Amino acid sequence: MEYAIKTFSLTKIFSDWWGRNRVIAVDDLSLNVRPNEVFGFLGPNGSGKTTTLKMLLGLLHPTKGKAVVLDGDAADPEINRRIGFLPEESYLYKYLTARETLDFYGQLFKLPSKVRKMRIEALLEMVGLKAVANRTIGTFSKGMARRIGLAQALINDPELLILDEPTTGLDPIGTRQIKDLIIELAKRGKTILLCSHLLADVEDVCDKIAILYGGKIQAEGDVQSLLRHCDKTEIVTDTISPDALEKIKRTLAEENAKYTIDAPLDKLETFFINVVAKAQQQAVATSGAESKTHISDFLSAKTDDMTTRETILNRLVSDPETNEILTSNIQTSQPQKNHAAPDESLLKHLTEQSDVKTAAVKPDDAKPAPVEKSQPGKNILDELTGNPTTDKASNSGDSSNA
Repeated sequence: MEYAIKTFSLTKIFSDWWGRNRVIAVDDLSLNVRPNEVFGFLGPNGSGKTTTLKMLLGLLHPTKGKAVVLDGDAADPEINRRIGFLPEESYLYKYLTARETLDFYGQLFKLPSKVRKMRIEALLEMVGLKAVANRTIGTFSKGMARRIGLAQALINDPELLILDEPTTGLDPIGTRQIKDLIIELAKRGKTILLCSHLLADVEDVCDKIAILYGGKIQAEGDVQSLLRHCDKTEIVTDTISPDALEKIKRTLAEENAKYTIDAPLDKLETFFINVVAKAQQQAVATSGAESKTHISDFLSAKTDDMTTRETILNRLVSDPETNEILTSNIQTSQPQKNHAAPDESLLKHLTEQSDVKTAAVKPDDAKPAPVEKSQPGKNILDELTGNPTTDKASNSGDSSNA
């Protein structure tokens, strides 16, 4: 896939009641966003950003032109389930709790129950809302609502994430957290299209930007290239002696260069976060959202949500140390005097049969020993595969193999 998003002369014209063209919201837009890229889509109010996003998502039909998203049409449900979207205003059900909200969106994506539960807890922890997971959304502040909105955008582990003003209403710590999250998601293979009026945030996280005005792109390119002043030089040093400083001033004067010498300043955001971090280290209590810096493992493009049962069993039989443990547990599952050494094919039967059965091998001159409820060998496999069988099924398996 060469481009995650590609538009061809995308145009949207809004008409009046009589069908006359009144507003050209997007005009002949050609946009190219590569996979694993953080792309900033900027512009003042009314420049056509939100209209473009709606056309990319299949929520609006273009007047002319075409948009290709993940090599398909975003209106296609198969493409749509690979996209995560955080709108500028999150319209959430205010009577649902945070946990119920994520479960609702997980069901819309038809995620299995176990997967939903795992992702919900991971996302609540990640966005700092686990302590208030059972509070209704209607009692959340705007910043907390944005956090749960971001979590719902990630519940389906999307390949493409479209964020419209993701840091609106967030405190500086929440803003830094979202920026760190965006950077980490990009490292893990996600493509992110970001719209924001907070240009400092865009500068911190975006690889490329496009500035829209009047429905047309006015500037586009790499952030560093667009912002760099090639006609100026900046030098930052550690503390130097007054003599060295005077030499530098004389040298600059000989070059007829204009210069300013001053101590560097921290950004206010950095200072604020450092102050709050010290308070957190002192365990100062807070009733708001918590600050988190980690990202959930399931959001990695290289991590599988579920480990198949066959993979676990194959690993068991290929690991001599594990086989030795299993054999030891099977041998001790009944009193030694009633059993000979376990059949060599027993582990093979354990891996080949879907309903795991254990067999008690008896000497020819001994009566069948009663099957005990405790079967450590079987229980180990049941615990690892997450699919325990009933005692009744195990007993019938033992009687057939004995």
